Amino acid sequence: QTMGQPLSPLYRWYIYAIHGYFSEVMFTATWAFVVDRDWKFQGVSSIWAFFIYGTCCFALEGLFRLLRSRCGLFARSILYTVCIYLWEFSTGYFLRLFDACPWDYSAFKYNFMGLVTLEYCPFWFLGSLILERFLIRHTLRLRLEEWPTSKERSISRFELKDK
Repeated sequence: QTMGQPLSPLYRWYIYAIHGYFSEVMFTATWAFVVDRDWKFQGVSSIWAFFIYGTCCFALEGLFRLLRSRCGLFARSILYTVCIYLWEFSTGYFLRLFDACPWDYSAFKYNFMGLVTLEYCPFWFLGSLILERFLIRHTLRLRLEEWPTSKERSISRFELKDK
Protein backbone atom coordinates (compact mmCIF):
# COMPACT_ATOMS: atom_id res chain seq x y z
CA GLN A 1 0.00 0.00 0.00
CA THR A 2 1.30 3.44 -0.88
CA MET A 3 1.87 6.08 1.75
CA GLY A 4 -0.02 8.99 0.19
CA GLN A 5 1.04 12.57 -0.30
CA PRO A 6 1.77 14.98 2.57
CA LEU A 7 -0.74 17.79 2.98
CA SER A 8 -0.05 20.84 0.87
CA PRO A 9 0.97 24.08 2.60
CA LEU A 10 -2.53 25.48 1.99
CA TYR A 11 -4.20 22.52 3.73
CA ARG A 12 -1.82 22.81 6.69
CA TRP A 13 -2.40 26.58 6.90
CA TYR A 14 -6.15 25.93 6.93
CA ILE A 15 -5.86 23.39 9.77
CA TYR A 16 -3.78 25.87 11.78
CA ALA A 17 -6.26 28.68 11.08
CA ILE A 18 -9.25 26.60 12.20
CA HIS A 19 -7.37 25.48 15.32
CA GLY A 20 -6.41 29.03 16.26
CA TYR A 21 -9.88 30.39 15.64
CA PHE A 22 -11.52 27.64 17.70
CA SER A 23 -8.93 28.00 20.48
CA GLU A 24 -9.56 31.73 20.72
CA VAL A 25 -13.31 31.25 20.96
CA MET A 26 -12.86 28.61 23.68
CA PHE A 27 -10.31 30.75 25.55
CA THR A 28 -12.54 33.83 25.58
CA ALA A 29 -15.54 31.77 26.68
CA THR A 30 -13.54 30.19 29.51
CA TRP A 31 -12.07 33.55 30.52
CA ALA A 32 -15.55 35.12 30.68
CA PHE A 33 -16.77 32.22 32.78
CA VAL A 34 -13.86 32.35 35.24
CA VAL A 35 -13.69 36.15 35.57
CA ASP A 36 -17.35 37.15 35.22
CA ARG A 37 -19.14 33.87 36.02
CA ASP A 38 -20.82 34.10 32.62
CA TRP A 39 -22.76 30.85 32.41
CA LYS A 40 -23.59 31.48 28.74
CA PHE A 41 -20.06 30.31 27.93
CA GLN A 42 -19.99 32.44 24.78
CA GLY A 43 -16.65 32.95 23.12
CA VAL A 44 -15.74 35.74 20.73
CA SER A 45 -13.29 36.17 17.92
CA SER A 46 -12.85 38.05 14.68
CA ILE A 47 -12.56 36.92 11.09
CA TRP A 48 -9.06 38.43 11.19
CA ALA A 49 -8.09 35.75 13.72
CA PHE A 50 -8.41 33.11 11.02
CA PHE A 51 -5.65 34.73 8.94
CA ILE A 52 -3.58 35.73 11.98
CA TYR A 53 -3.50 32.27 13.58
CA GLY A 54 -3.14 30.36 10.32
CA THR A 55 -0.16 32.41 9.20
CA CYS A 56 1.54 32.52 12.60
CA CYS A 57 1.19 28.76 13.14
CA PHE A 58 2.44 28.07 9.63
CA ALA A 59 5.54 30.17 10.36
CA LEU A 60 6.03 28.34 13.68
CA GLU A 61 5.84 25.05 11.77
CA GLY A 62 8.81 26.29 9.73
CA LEU A 63 10.68 27.09 12.94
CA PHE A 64 9.85 23.64 14.29
CA ARG A 65 11.26 21.98 11.17
CA LEU A 66 14.40 24.11 11.37
CA LEU A 67 15.06 23.78 15.12
CA ARG A 68 13.69 20.38 16.22
CA SER A 69 17.09 18.70 16.10
CA ARG A 70 19.07 21.76 17.21
CA CYS A 71 17.50 22.80 20.52
CA GLY A 72 15.14 21.50 23.16
CA LEU A 73 11.40 21.92 23.49
CA PHE A 74 11.67 24.53 26.25
CA ALA A 75 13.98 26.76 24.20
CA ARG A 76 11.79 26.35 21.11
CA SER A 77 8.69 27.27 23.12
CA ILE A 78 10.35 30.45 24.38
CA LEU A 79 11.23 31.35 20.79
CA TYR A 80 7.68 30.51 19.65
CA THR A 81 6.28 32.77 22.40
CA VAL A 82 8.50 35.66 21.28
CA CYS A 83 7.38 35.12 17.69
CA ILE A 84 3.73 35.05 18.75
CA TYR A 85 4.15 38.36 20.56
CA LEU A 86 5.87 39.93 17.53
CA TRP A 87 3.15 38.64 15.21
CA GLU A 88 0.34 39.75 17.53
CA PHE A 89 1.87 43.23 17.82
CA SER A 90 2.55 43.53 14.08
CA THR A 91 -0.87 42.38 12.93
CA GLY A 92 -2.59 44.42 15.66
CA TYR A 93 -0.65 47.53 14.68
CA PHE A 94 -1.51 47.03 11.00
CA LEU A 95 -5.21 46.41 11.73
CA ARG A 96 -5.33 49.43 14.04
CA LEU A 97 -4.32 51.63 11.09
CA PHE A 98 -7.70 50.73 9.59
CA ASP A 99 -9.58 50.78 12.90
CA ALA A 100 -10.00 47.02 12.54
CA CYS A 101 -7.97 45.60 15.45
CA PRO A 102 -10.37 43.31 17.38
CA TRP A 103 -8.42 43.31 20.65
CA ASP A 104 -7.39 45.97 23.12
CA TYR A 105 -5.21 45.14 26.12
CA SER A 106 -5.10 48.73 27.42
CA ALA A 107 -6.79 47.69 30.67
CA PHE A 108 -3.95 45.29 31.50
CA LYS A 109 -1.10 46.54 33.68
CA TYR A 110 1.77 45.25 31.52
CA ASN A 111 0.46 46.12 28.06
CA PHE A 112 2.36 47.76 25.23
CA MET A 113 0.24 50.15 23.16
CA GLY A 114 -2.79 48.02 24.02
CA LEU A 115 -1.70 45.51 21.38
CA VAL A 116 0.14 42.95 23.53
CA THR A 117 0.28 42.24 27.24
CA LEU A 118 2.73 40.30 29.35
CA GLU A 119 -0.14 38.93 31.43
CA TYR A 120 -0.86 36.52 28.57
CA CYS A 121 2.70 35.19 28.42
CA PRO A 122 1.91 31.94 30.30
CA PHE A 123 -1.03 31.30 27.96
CA TRP A 124 1.04 31.91 24.83
CA PHE A 125 3.86 29.73 26.19
CA LEU A 126 1.47 26.88 27.03
CA GLY A 127 -0.28 27.36 23.70
CA SER A 128 3.02 27.07 21.85
CA LEU A 129 3.80 23.82 23.66
CA ILE A 130 0.41 22.41 22.67
CA LEU A 131 0.85 23.72 19.15
CA GLU A 132 4.12 21.90 18.62
CA ARG A 133 3.51 18.70 20.57
CA PHE A 134 0.06 18.01 19.16
CA LEU A 135 -1.00 20.13 16.23
CA ILE A 136 2.17 20.68 14.19
CA ARG A 137 3.61 17.20 14.72
CA HIS A 138 0.35 15.46 13.81
CA THR A 139 -0.52 17.78 10.94
CA LEU A 140 2.86 17.03 9.36
CA ARG A 141 2.07 13.31 9.62
CA LEU A 142 -1.28 13.58 7.79
CA ARG A 143 -1.39 12.16 4.27
CA LEU A 144 -3.84 12.35 1.38
CA GLU A 145 -4.44 9.22 -0.60
CA GLU A 146 -5.99 8.88 -4.01
CA TRP A 147 -9.40 7.25 -4.11
CA PRO A 148 -9.27 3.98 -6.03
CA THR A 149 -11.03 3.84 -9.37
CA SER A 150 -14.11 1.65 -9.67
CA LYS A 151 -12.05 -1.15 -11.29
CA GLU A 152 -9.66 -1.24 -8.31
CA ARG A 153 -12.34 -1.51 -5.63
CA SER A 154 -12.34 -4.81 -3.84
CA ILE A 155 -15.24 -4.14 -1.48
CA SER A 156 -18.72 -3.02 -2.34
CA ARG A 157 -19.85 0.44 -1.33
CA PHE A 158 -23.15 2.22 -1.28
CA GLU A 159 -23.35 4.52 -4.26
CA LEU A 160 -25.95 6.80 -5.78
CA LYS A 161 -27.06 5.60 -9.17
CA ASP A 162 -29.01 7.39 -11.86
CA LYS A 163 -32.50 5.95 -12.37
